[in-house]
Amino acid sequence: MERKLNAELWDKMHYLFRDFNDRMVHVELHYDFEINIEALKTVLICFFEKAPVLHSSFTDNKIHPYWTVKDYNINDVLTIKEVAEEKLDEEINKFLVQYIPPDADIQMKVAVLNHGGKSVLLVVENHMCMDGGDLKYFMKALCKNYNDYVEGKASPIDLRTGTRSYEAVYEDFTAGERRMAKNLYKNVNTPDKHGFPLTPDNIRDSSFIARRRLSAEKFDEIRAAGKKRGATINDMLLTAYFYALYELAQFNPEDSVSISCAIDLRRHIKDNSDQGVTNQTAWMQCKVPRRGSDIFETLEYVVRSSNQFKQDRFMGLHGLPLLSLGYKIMPHAASEEIIKVGYANPLLAMSNIGILEVDKLALEGHEPTDGFMSGAVKYKPYVLLSATSMRKELTLSMCVRGNDEDKKIVEHFFDLLEESIEMLLK
Repeated sequence: MERKLNAELWDKMHYLFRDFNDRMVHVELHYDFEINIEALKTVLICFFEKAPVLHSSFTDNKIHPYWTVKDYNINDVLTIKEVAEEKLDEEINKFLVQYIPPDADIQMKVAVLNHGGKSVLLVVENHMCMDGGDLKYFMKALCKNYNDYVEGKASPIDLRTGTRSYEAVYEDFTAGERRMAKNLYKNVNTPDKHGFPLTPDNIRDSSFIARRRLSAEKFDEIRAAGKKRGATINDMLLTAYFYALYELAQFNPEDSVSISCAIDLRRHIKDNSDQGVTNQTAWMQCKVPRRGSDIFETLEYVVRSSNQFKQDRFMGLHGLPLLSLGYKIMPHAASEEIIKVGYANPLLAMSNIGILEVDKLALEGHEPTDGFMSGAVKYKPYVLLSATSMRKELTLSMCVRGNDEDKKIVEHFFDLLEESIEMLLK
């Protein structure tokens, strides 16, 4: 008999996002040795058994969507390839921009690209299964279990299991707080028509990932400059994002512009040891009333807007009860249509995925020499700027479905972003 899993609220929401992005989350890690393939296969098999959603097929039956757990072959999950040094970047990008359909039998694909005695570990997974926060956890758990297995310490089965429900965010509230949080029906985010100036959508467009690296020294300078002005790293990056956009898109300097920022809702959960891998991410809308006479005035607007959200005990939880109600009281197909009317997908977004801890991503004593994570490939006119840091080196990335002209536009945006960061350091 087929085993079925509940389609949780965020699973359904990310399925709805199919009109806006490809829903894939990407990981790239470089190692200065060749990974033990049999050990990696063993860990992946154990993890897939512990998290069956990773080998499940999503069914949208228009009434109550669900996951069906499927049989799979580990060789369909893991690809091993020997790559010539001059072809490495091409092979990395080719793997990372692939799309996994929700009705496929597996929802994560992994590759090891070996080159000159070294390995690149690549992961692509469906955001419907887990967000960046839990993918970071998954990668650290994978590395720990790999090491324990290679060293003969333990079987590689140490991965969290349990509920995937969004309602875990309410568990640590008092009874009164829970009542208040479950009555936050109003969505505090508002639509904004300001967008990234990409070329018109075209059937011949293809997915690409653009990246820009900032040195560890620059990271320290950004943090120090922000501290003097009461701003976080996130505030500083957002300010540079805003300032670069006003110039790139030639927005009226007097226009108010919004950028939505990902919020990890695990901030409301004291202990998630009884949860399976899942999604717990919402959005905070950072808004500036105008560009500002200079970049420091823009920074003041960003800090003020961010602090307003941070002071909210229920940050990120507004609108969740309405989404839940919408999915509960109507067939799924009708729910989607109603939610689309009331939900404004942000044209401009940023996700600071945070630090990739090299000590926790080490394999057999080899810390990754390089790496990054990024969010989904966005479809025009939507864009997402992702940020991760490793050894304080900051990688900024944008995944876009576009053409060569769009690549030039995104690279110019990164140039302007770096110029804006330099202004903030003065």
